[in-house]
Amino acid sequence: MQDAAVATSTSERAGVRLSENLRVIGRNLFPFLVVAVIWEIIARLEVFSRRLFPTLEEIFSSLYRLTVAGILPMHAFETVLRLLSGFAIAAVIGVTIGVLMARSRRAEDIFLPLVSILAPIPGLAYAPLFLLWFGLGNFPAVLLVGFVSMFPIIFNSWTGVKAVKEIWVRSAQAMGADDKRLFRYVILPGALPYILTGMRLGLAQAWRVLVAVEMLAAVPWGLGWLIFGAREMLNTDVMMAGILLIAVIGLLLEKLVFEKIERYTVVRWGMITA
Repeated sequence: MQDAAVATSTSERAGVRLSENLRVIGRNLFPFLVVAVIWEIIARLEVFSRRLFPTLEEIFSSLYRLTVAGILPMHAFETVLRLLSGFAIAAVIGVTIGVLMARSRRAEDIFLPLVSILAPIPGLAYAPLFLLWFGLGNFPAVLLVGFVSMFPIIFNSWTGVKAVKEIWVRSAQAMGADDKRLFRYVILPGALPYILTGMRLGLAQAWRVLVAVEMLAAVPWGLGWLIFGAREMLNTDVMMAGILLIAVIGLLLEKLVFEKIERYTVVRWGMITA
């Protein structure tokens, strides 16, 4: 009897979890379904020319055709490689400068006015300068991505370190923690939610400037280059396939990278809820 009750209870919990998971999936899919229905209605009614506003069937047909031909994966690989290279530079430099600004008044006096002036300027405004200074190709694209996406990381790292509760610092010092241990076990974990937020914002900035600069930097491959080339030939279905792939890659980076880092750090430590 007891085994049967345990089995029933386990089955009920599994059913509740399944129902909850399906509800979450439905909530996440609902806005996409609404947009898809509205798009298809506009395309079928031919409010715009079919050449300019293709149906979902035409978009996914182009997506499948370009993927099978290997064209879309190659463009995506080149774009993601540039994105991650530039973003890695931004993450290392941005976190370092942000922490230095928060821990040193002299560093804050030096960097804060400079960052405050440069950060509000749109990333594309820097593109002509980078192309003039470093020429065409991958190098200026990677540098520009790193430069532009660095600012949100700096600001959030600076804010996060400053937001660490003073009682945590004093408690660690009272227990004999030296500066190295204090930074590793108190300051860095305390600032991590802000740093992750800055990295998310920096990654969004990186996407925006990279896709645009790929159209200008004469790179041979890349999703920005693909979209710009499709625009020249009025292949709107190919443009939308490229845009859709950018959205999918961004979602995958969020789910497979940032959420996992968050789950194994700040959520696990009880600093934020999942």
